[in-house]
Amino acid sequence: MAHNQVRAKKHLGQHFLTDESVAQDIADSLTLKGYNKVLEIGPGMGVLTKYLLKKPIETHVIEIDSESVEYLKANYLNLANRVHEKDFLKHDLSQIFQDESFAIIGNFPYNISSQIVFKTLDMRHQIPEFSGMFQKEVAKRICSEEGSKVYGILSVLTQAFYESEYLFTVPPHVFNPPPKVDSGVLLLKRKENYTLPCDETLFFKVVKTAFQQRRKTLRNSLKTFNLSDNLKANVIFGKRPEQLSVESFIEMTQLIESDRSK
Repeated sequence: MAHNQVRAKKHLGQHFLTDESVAQDIADSLTLKGYNKVLEIGPGMGVLTKYLLKKPIETHVIEIDSESVEYLKANYLNLANRVHEKDFLKHDLSQIFQDESFAIIGNFPYNISSQIVFKTLDMRHQIPEFSGMFQKEVAKRICSEEGSKVYGILSVLTQAFYESEYLFTVPPHVFNPPPKVDSGVLLLKRKENYTLPCDETLFFKVVKTAFQQRRKTLRNSLKTFNLSDNLKANVIFGKRPEQLSVESFIEMTQLIESDRSK
């Protein structure tokens, strides 16, 4: 990769993959089921893109860096009109896909990777599958189960709607510039039933509030919800958030909903 390309991207926290076999493994992680379009976030010089273009799927890329955009348009002529020079986090993706389903894939900039997941969750009705490379500890956190020290907001909210699988670890030396930590690739497959049997806005709020004070019991961390004494006596509120499964968080949200309606 050209030196100026690395310099231009450094402020985004992006490390460019240089290992072709890893790029192919990431591309091959998609099942291509339930959609016929894919959006790659932050393609850079197209090391992953080239493998996506070999698949029977319509590939789009979204890239904020103008030099990368110029390179992609010049070197991947069959992609030219599907290179979107936009900020993924700010762009209205319905302008690209309308209401069609699409998958998301990418070697994500570390500093916005969690925000990418949150936007995916907001658009889950259109995104049946998601494959990407994160900082290893973030990928592990997303896939972790209750009882784990790294289990948290990202784990619960993602697993409420998607089956998560940690696929493989990627060492620093296959990037330019090399990061200081390992990376991890994960796959998210949307659950067949991806609506919750509770108020979803309240569910998000309960999960986020609970983990903001993860060392406290839930009856203390959720004080702002004005729980009744009767509800606070329920055994579930004597636990700490990392002890609760996704299903238990849903159950707790239902209890709070019911308590409020009395």
